[in-house]
Parts: sequence; structure tokens; C-alpha cells
Amino acid sequence: MPFTPDLISSGNAELDLILNGGLPDRRLYLFEGAPGSGKTTLALQFLIEGAKRGEKVLYITLSETRDELLAVAASHDMDVCGIDIFELASAEEFLGEGREQSILHAWEVELGGTIKLIQDEVDRVRPRRVVFDSLSEMRLLAQDPLRYRRQVMALKQFFGPRDATVVLIDDLTATAGDRDNHLHSLCHGVLTLERLTLDFGAARRRLQVQKLRGVDFIAGYHDFAIRKGGLEIYPRLIAADHHAPFAGDPISSGIAELDSLLAGGPLRGTSTLITGPAGTGKTTIALQYVDAACRRGEACTIYEFDERIGTMLVRAKAMHLDLQQHIDDGLLAIRQIDPAELSPGEFAWQVRREVETRDCRLVVIDSLNGYLAAMPQEQQLILQIHELLSYLNQKGVGTFLINPQHGLVGTMATGSLNISYVADAVLLIRFFEADGRIRKAISALKNRSGVHEDAIRELRIDFSGVRVGAPLSEFRGILTGTPEYVGSREPLMEDRPRA
Repeated sequence: MPFTPDLISSGNAELDLILNGGLPDRRLYLFEGAPGSGKTTLALQFLIEGAKRGEKVLYITLSETRDELLAVAASHDMDVCGIDIFELASAEEFLGEGREQSILHAWEVELGGTIKLIQDEVDRVRPRRVVFDSLSEMRLLAQDPLRYRRQVMALKQFFGPRDATVVLIDDLTATAGDRDNHLHSLCHGVLTLERLTLDFGAARRRLQVQKLRGVDFIAGYHDFAIRKGGLEIYPRLIAADHHAPFAGDPISSGIAELDSLLAGGPLRGTSTLITGPAGTGKTTIALQYVDAACRRGEACTIYEFDERIGTMLVRAKAMHLDLQQHIDDGLLAIRQIDPAELSPGEFAWQVRREVETRDCRLVVIDSLNGYLAAMPQEQQLILQIHELLSYLNQKGVGTFLINPQHGLVGTMATGSLNISYVADAVLLIRFFEADGRIRKAISALKNRSGVHEDAIRELRIDFSGVRVGAPLSEFRGILTGTPEYVGSREPLMEDRPRA
């Protein structure tokens, strides 16, 4: 039978998910990253988890003082009373009785003596989990790459028979030419944390598992944020791992004429792109589907990148769409998204939580322009959207994407991001001219899941709600982007009198 190692929790549930259960026990690991990337915080989570399980845990610090370490823990409301902290930079740890009372620091002590102090402390505490912070000071003490490597190997051999899981921290302060890549080969697993500074907005952080012997982990980059309490990690979404059986029945808007555009409505497990210039009613159409779904008792979520939630609720109520009632009933959640503060990985994780914890059946993303702002790299963005939509489709969730076109009249463009091929269905709203008045028309351009109308219907949105008229056939200048209706007036809709 194949050998299956015992796994222990890293102290972070999402990291354990990435690691397919946790870290193999009694092994040596490396957490590496630039200063400020979150290594110390993650290491503290690792030790606190062991303390909660009644294990003896030890934090060996060469780089920070005990007070600095306790300040980091206090900023996260972490309880570190169960952690033994061995501070090599303090006079108390270095000075024995009878020695001269002068303060000695880690970089002033011979490397062999430093290692001996560490070994003596480990034998005294007999910990099950150890964090060594950091290798940079050991590298400085060694002053020779070969000697440094031998000492790391000696540490690995020392901990081997002592049933301890050890985390080494490296802050990567050495220059690229001085870094010892052989350190990766000595460790059972390597976790790299990165901090990225963008031109605007908060710094982005991400991590990846460089290696983990014997474990089928989730490879690639995973976004994370440092919050109070520790690291919030957002595992990279892999849609193929989340298929759930569902019935692909149509999603009705409650308006027969609108549903007829897509032969009864978009199917569950598909995504619908609603596109058109500003002011045509794209969001209102999506809200119509949300209102109908909530009335059927289905949970829905709206991710609002552009409009303020209060403005949306007031505008929807004026059109007889009482979204606030659905919120009060627990059927509707509206999430205000600030793209400058949110990474795409965190957004995908939020969507996943809505689907898996609230059984959300309909999702609206308003708009893709805001999502684009969260990820400037267009190629990565299209892959992120594709994977997110595939996940929602696998879960049988209906998705509506709002994509404003550039321009109001004349030839209009969808911008630098061509998202239409990702969506299963496309609804186009445009302005048209008739008898000197500007009106709106809606039509279905695409429906992968079945047939769709090829007609153009008039769209009217007023204080009494949404109306979709009969098919209109007599147009001129369709390809200009602002067609003119030249048929009879009978099919055209007029304003309704106020109630």
C-alpha cells in the first residue's frame, strides 16, 4: 500500500484546502517572502493551532524582539500565551551566570554557539511545532554559502528524530545572486508569499506552494489579504472540481415578451451578457430577473461595482421593484465592491461563499468595467472570468453580466475586453429613432443553450416597471448602431399614465 503521511493543520483553513488537508507531520518547511508579505503572521497561526491542540510549540527569533513579536500578535488579537518564545537577541538568552554583563546580539555571536543555544532550548522545551525566524541572520553569521548550507542541513538532521514539524522563515533580503536555491531542495515543502504594489489602490498579496513532496496541492497563485486575526487566503478557483447536478430549466423574468427573446428565458447554469450604451436599462433588466427569482423564493446576489446600493434601491422601488423587501426576507444580498481594494481572487472566493453557504441561484455582476479595474492585466482577466463563470455554470447558477458599451449613439464598441464569446447568451439594448423620438430596443444576439428570436422588440422602462413590446420589423440603418424605425406607429408603446 502507498505511504500516506499524517497531516497537521497549518492553522489556516483555506491554506489547508490548498494543501489538500494540511502539512505532512514531522517535516521541514520554508516560508519565504519579502518583508511585509505576511510570513510572521502565518507562522504565528501555525503555532497557535498547535497550542490549541495541546502541543508544545516554540518560536525561535533572531530577527525580532519578544516585544515586537507580541505586538504583531496583539494587532491580530492572537492569543500567544501557549507559545514559548526563544529570543536569541536578548542578553538573558545569551549570557550565563558568571559571564560579563554586556549585551550580545545574534550577529555578534559565533554561528556554532548560536546553533548550540537553539538545540539546547529545543531539547528543554521538546516542542511538536517550531518556527525559526529567520534564516537571513544565520546567513549573515555564516558569511559563507557553504557553511550556511551545512548549518541548515545540520538543523534538519537535528530535528529529524525529535518528532517536530519545523517552519523556517526567509525574508529574501539577500541579493538574487547570493540566494541559495539549494535550500528549496533541503525542505519538504516551500511556500512563497509575495507583496505587489500597484499604481493605484491597496497592495496585493498572493502566495504559491512551490513544492510539497507527496501531496497533490492546488498549484498556481492564490490571492490573500492580511486581516485582523491572520491571513485570509482565497484558493484559486478550479471550476472542474465543483460540479453539482441541476435541472437546466429556463429562468423567467416574469415578463412573457422578455422571456420569449430566449425561448422562455436563459437556462440555469448559463451566463447572460446584457450589453448596450449607458442609460438603456441594462441593470434594470437584470433586476427584473432578480425580482422574479426572489418572488419564487430563490436566493440571489448582486455584486455592485459602479452604482451605490442606496441609489439602486431607490431607483428600483420607483419602478415597482421592491428589492428592500427581498433583502429583509433574506433572499437578496447586494455586495458593494471597491475594485481598488479587492483582488480578483478574493472576489471569486466571495462568489463561491455566496453559492455554497446561501445556496445562491442567481448572480448579477454590475458591471464588467468595474471588474476590469480590479485586474489591469487583460489576458489574466479573461481567464479569471471564464473560470468563475464555469464554476457558476457547474453549480447551476444563472449569471447576468452587465457590460456597458462605449458611446451613446452611432457606432459603439465594447471596449478593450471582448467578453461576448464567454457568455452563453447575449442581450443587446440600443437606442433607435422613430417619429423624432429616441426609443429603446432589445434583441437576442446569441443563445448557446437553444433557439432565440431574431426580432427586435421595443423596450420601455418607466415608473410602472419594464415593458417589452411586439417584434418590430421595419428598420433602416440597423448596422449604424442607431437604427431608425420607419414602420407604422401601431406596434410602438407609449408612456403609461401614473397610477
